[in-house]
Amino acid sequence: MKIAITALQGAFLEHERILEELGVEYFEIRKKEDAKKEFDGLILPGGESTTIGKLLYELDLFHILKSKIESGLPVFGTCAGLILLAKDISNDDKRYFSTMNITVKRNAYGRQLGSFETTGSFGSLESVPMVFIRAPYIEKTGDDVEVLSVVDGNIVAAKQNNQLVTAFHPELVKNFVDIHKYFIDEIITKR
Repeated sequence: MKIAITALQGAFLEHERILEELGVEYFEIRKKEDAKKEFDGLILPGGESTTIGKLLYELDLFHILKSKIESGLPVFGTCAGLILLAKDISNDDKRYFSTMNITVKRNAYGRQLGSFETTGSFGSLESVPMVFIRAPYIEKTGDDVEVLSVVDGNIVAAKQNNQLVTAFHPELVKNFVDIHKYFIDEIITKR
């Protein structure tokens, strides 16, 4: 199994650390040739969605990755990655991959000062540590979307077929691999 991580901006190194802990082979996508390689899953890390979106186009990665996701490539988007996958963004006119049937709100908890940590459930997992940094949340889900986590009445994790998203950053929690393991076991392995 090999997982690609977009390494354009944001917390991609933290995702790599977790994949190393799990013994999963990975590589970084930084240029068009990287995106054309064969891989079993894709991680879109947190960061700044506008910047990442712009770089995806400038580096000619956007259409290659969108096509792979639409063809069933398993993808895991955290924070900004969630925004990139959303069909609709309620407080922004920009759209990116638009492959997941969700409506999200960018910076839903406010600016950097609105960042926080909490514990919640994720699917059948209890007591999952969650780090929210200028996080979005999901306002609305459409057909085939399964809600996996709700915090304070807001949807913060969901899946739809080959796509998994979290508004929080599981990669920023030390010695915590459960969400990445879920992605591998439930999204990649079962596809």
